[in-house]
Amino acid sequence: MVKKIALLLAVFSLSLLHYDANAVVILQYHHVSENTPKSTSVTPSQFTEQMQYLADNDFTVMSLTEAVNSIKHNTPIADKRIVITFDDGYDSIINNAAPILASHQFPYTVFISVAPIEAGYKGMMSWQDINTLSEQGVTIANHSWGHEHLIRRQGKESQDQWQARVEDNILSTEAEILKHTGQSVKMFAYPYGEYTNKLEAILAKHGFVGFGQQSGAAGEYSSLTALPRFPVANAYADLASLMVKFSSLPMPVIKQNISDPLLVSGKWRPKLILTLDIQDIYPHQVMCFIQGQGSKKPTWLSENRLSIQASSDLAPGRSRYNCTAPSKTKSGYYWFSQAWIRPQDNGQWLEE
Repeated sequence: MVKKIALLLAVFSLSLLHYDANAVVILQYHHVSENTPKSTSVTPSQFTEQMQYLADNDFTVMSLTEAVNSIKHNTPIADKRIVITFDDGYDSIINNAAPILASHQFPYTVFISVAPIEAGYKGMMSWQDINTLSEQGVTIANHSWGHEHLIRRQGKESQDQWQARVEDNILSTEAEILKHTGQSVKMFAYPYGEYTNKLEAILAKHGFVGFGQQSGAAGEYSSLTALPRFPVANAYADLASLMVKFSSLPMPVIKQNISDPLLVSGKWRPKLILTLDIQDIYPHQVMCFIQGQGSKKPTWLSENRLSIQASSDLAPGRSRYNCTAPSKTKSGYYWFSQAWIRPQDNGQWLEE
């Protein structure tokens, strides 16, 4: 009898160790073409291979709106859930990606900027193209009016003037999408993946959900104004590395000392302190990566608090700290990414 009770307790303890990650992996694409910049492109053959892999390996592609609603309301998300998104509205989406996605009946979202469409820039979809996709059930969402660096002030613009301009930009874009497609899902992808706490506050004020370009799975620990996505292009389009990302889990970050990506002048080596729920993580297996500086083991400040800091100044522009750890009970890796943005030493921004 004692042995039977001990066995039952052991089984119960193991069941407690199975951490429900409640995760969804959001993929970010731009071009699906062989004739566009490699830094933002996958070829049609690569895209075909990736979608076929998802279909063959029992992944479920869910809509972005469904995923967001699940995260908002902490509704359980089954394992192996993927969301597909495209930024900018290039014509390779309707010409090359759409038929592949349709063959699998995969839902997807296209984030668009208005100005390039209305200017008729080469390589962009027209409103007619976008309406065609919308009528087919594709979600059309907000990517700013002209794909601006929204975090940057113009000239001697005050904080209030900046906020009014950015609010008008986002709301005018949303109204234009509604006018042309009948959709207004209030989901916003930050141009260039650039956001700040102040920009997040604008989205929250108007009921928008925000998406960055920092990598990682999304889930209950994610900020609804800075949900992570995995960029898929160039070196990051290799299926072997994507397989790991497809099964990634959201790092259970309970608290962090810095959430604003915009670095304060001269403080180019941010010290990030994370408090984790470590019930499904072995602390010694957490490894971090500093963009431009390589891998680095974190410093553990307590049983569940770690710090990570660059050894030298982060380069001007955009960079990231990434941290990963294998799950004790699942096949995937927990993944966390903190985006950073810094101007040059003279306060000017890099030209892009």
